[in-house]
Amino acid sequence: MALYKLLLPKMGESVSEATVTKWLKQPGDTISEDEAVLEIATDKVDSDVPSPVKGILKEQLFSIDQVAQVGDIIAIIEIEGEHSVEETIPSNAEQTSETIVNQIEVTPTTIQIEDKKIEIPGLNQIQPTLENHQSSIHSGIRFYSPLVKNIASHEGLSQQELDQVAGSGSDGRVTKEDILKYVASKKQQTASAQTNTSPTTTTARVEKKEEYAAAPVETAHTINSGGDEIIEMDRMRKLIADHMVKSVQTSPHVCSFVEADVTNLVNWRNKAKEIYKKRDGENITFTPIFIEAIAKALKDFPMVNVSVDGNHIIKKKNINIGMAAALPNGNLIVPVIKNADQLSLVGLSKSVNDLANRSRANKLKPDDTQGGTFTFTNIGAFGNIMGTPIINQPQAAILAVGTIKKKPAVIETEHGDLIGIRQMMYLSLSYDHRVIDGALGGTFLKRVADYLENWDINREI
Repeated sequence: MALYKLLLPKMGESVSEATVTKWLKQPGDTISEDEAVLEIATDKVDSDVPSPVKGILKEQLFSIDQVAQVGDIIAIIEIEGEHSVEETIPSNAEQTSETIVNQIEVTPTTIQIEDKKIEIPGLNQIQPTLENHQSSIHSGIRFYSPLVKNIASHEGLSQQELDQVAGSGSDGRVTKEDILKYVASKKQQTASAQTNTSPTTTTARVEKKEEYAAAPVETAHTINSGGDEIIEMDRMRKLIADHMVKSVQTSPHVCSFVEADVTNLVNWRNKAKEIYKKRDGENITFTPIFIEAIAKALKDFPMVNVSVDGNHIIKKKNINIGMAAALPNGNLIVPVIKNADQLSLVGLSKSVNDLANRSRANKLKPDDTQGGTFTFTNIGAFGNIMGTPIINQPQAAILAVGTIKKKPAVIETEHGDLIGIRQMMYLSLSYDHRVIDGALGGTFLKRVADYLENWDINREI
């Protein structure tokens, strides 16, 4: 029998590590080809790692909650054959520097064939590469877990300052304890300096409680009375909570509302959806129609398609619209339609259906949730008429649409005003008042409504 080394696969351009969240197979379990072996999580999405070979799981090299780098050997699988192999990853240009080190470290100096040992040529040329990499780890080229990066961001540490933190983890990695110790030391030095420069000033200081303690410590002070149930947040809910709090703390939110008459749009879709389903085998929902209108309005008002970096406004070249989607477990995820302004309505519909289906099946890739420049959310799907959504940082605005309801409305005609039954809907826009004023935000929102109200009832699809 031979051994197969299962590596953590490359998961996206900007993803270099993942946390092991669950082992689906235990040592001794049989694994089929393409069967999932474990579940992993990045700071964006959860996914599983399948095995490209059939065999028996021999060893798990990472425990739950441990962080692995792209290219790390995460499991050993026993397969039929005589020669040990390992799963290949993309070319060296795409590998992380830690991946290269891991490959060098597991390279044997000799190969045993029957009773003979054969030296591997070129080993001396490999050693300097290893040494160069080890020195580069201490010059700022290293990776940080999502937790460490989150703590650094919360405490206002710059990347340069984070690179100076001494790490006690494997290969000099900064652990949670390292970053918290550094923060505590920094605060103590600051307090000491203030005391020395202003000896006559007495300042009452209340030390901040530990914010990153383990869950059992947090729940130890909670009294369970009256049958209340205490539920610990799962990993994704914690990320969502942190992201929402950070957004409100970062951006001064302003919200504008408009009401749109979408009667023509509703009638058109009722007529077109059966034709579309017979031709393309899937449904056309309102979501791609809304996204098309948003993309057009963003081209009209490019200063809404921006983000903020300090005192600089970054006007985005691409229009990448994220659509907030509710998962079966109640959590929220925002897959992104890239270059939405360049897609036809059919293209948008197919992209929306694909992302929605993969969201529900937990099959999104990390790149599917990155690069968004504007977010859309359909709260009408839950029967809500309007809402004030929180901006998806680092974007500057998010648009919500409410449920479409039949209402009596005034219809202006050449023969006078009439009262009729119309399909009405509220749209709301939350925007960052640092860079989007009320005039721009309100005009942009009205433009989206205009595109929906003026829908061509005879449009071909």
